[in-house]
Amino acid sequence: MSRKRYRMENEKEMSSKLEDNGDGPNGSDASFCSSSSQVFADSAQALCTSAPYSTDPAAVAERERCRYGRIPRSSALAGTAQRRVRVYADGIYDMFHQGHALQLQQAKTVFPNVYLIVGVCSDALTHSRKGRTVMTEDERYEAVRHCRYVDEVVRDAPWEYEEEFLEKHKIDFVAHDDIPYTSGDSEDVYAMVKSKDMFVATQRTEGVSTSDIVARIVRDYDMYVRRNLARGYSAKELNVSFLNEKKFRLQNKMDELKDRGKKVITNIGEKRVDILSKWEEKSRELIDAFLLLFGPDGRLSSIWNESKGRLMQALSQPPSPQASENGDPHENRSSESPPPTKARRCDNLWDPHADASSSDGGGEPEEAAQRQLTDDCSDDDDYQDPSPYLT
Repeated sequence: MSRKRYRMENEKEMSSKLEDNGDGPNGSDASFCSSSSQVFADSAQALCTSAPYSTDPAAVAERERCRYGRIPRSSALAGTAQRRVRVYADGIYDMFHQGHALQLQQAKTVFPNVYLIVGVCSDALTHSRKGRTVMTEDERYEAVRHCRYVDEVVRDAPWEYEEEFLEKHKIDFVAHDDIPYTSGDSEDVYAMVKSKDMFVATQRTEGVSTSDIVARIVRDYDMYVRRNLARGYSAKELNVSFLNEKKFRLQNKMDELKDRGKKVITNIGEKRVDILSKWEEKSRELIDAFLLLFGPDGRLSSIWNESKGRLMQALSQPPSPQASENGDPHENRSSESPPPTKARRCDNLWDPHADASSSDGGGEPEEAAQRQLTDDCSDDDDYQDPSPYLT
């Protein structure tokens, strides 16, 4: 259940109880019950709708119902007045804040049964007397009429009071803080109201005012401009130069990077255990793969050794053959048992008995011996001269 509905139901219940406890229409409590019921009904209506302007039919009807005759302060404080006490409060109400709401709450509760009328000054009057406002007059009117304590709003309220204005709106009392408010030739614009005993004092909320809020905005000007630029406002709308716009946008980018860095650090801090365990597993896999590839018995070492052997075999020259004793370069020097020389072989083939037979037979001993030597040396079946130069 919402707060407004709960409040309305409580007020209706209190109203019904007061009517039931009365002595009847002619009893002494009849007028009190009737006025109480009217108060609760008006309060319930105020919680459901915004306050009317002074020119709206509801406000006009309320003003016409009022039998105007100024209520003494004692009767207003005692709550014995025959009608609701009409209290008037005025102001600029620029950038409507809790200080304004508390001031209107005090004005609403200064007497037991109050009909609160709030006057709001126009832009033209405010700019000429006080200075430029942040909100327009229509925005300020709407802000005030949606405050729960307000029963009626007077637009284009006067800066100084006159008797005619008080009678027109049937005002019984004027509520404002007690500090003298100077304006032009007047030392206090509420002097006339105070002289008629129609002034009730309210208390200001320290540390909260429109001037304080504007001072905060001026102090943090760069921050608010950067925020609005990030939200899509143009430099022209914010009355910012080209260079300042670029500076503010660069600062926004730097802040964005900082925020991302903080988020990354935060996420790492939350997931550091998982990250460390996963990193440990990955590091082991990387080390094993590295050793398998680059280790002493790794694949890369085997490939290198094989390639190195093939390269050395391709680059090495075969041994050159050495020449034979008779100058033949094609003679194979690496044979295990080189053939014996011709002189030794001829000596072995020399038969001393052949000399004797040849001498006995006579004839041509020397020619037969020479022919035998030549034939034996040249017809050797065990020796073959590989030299191509011999025929």
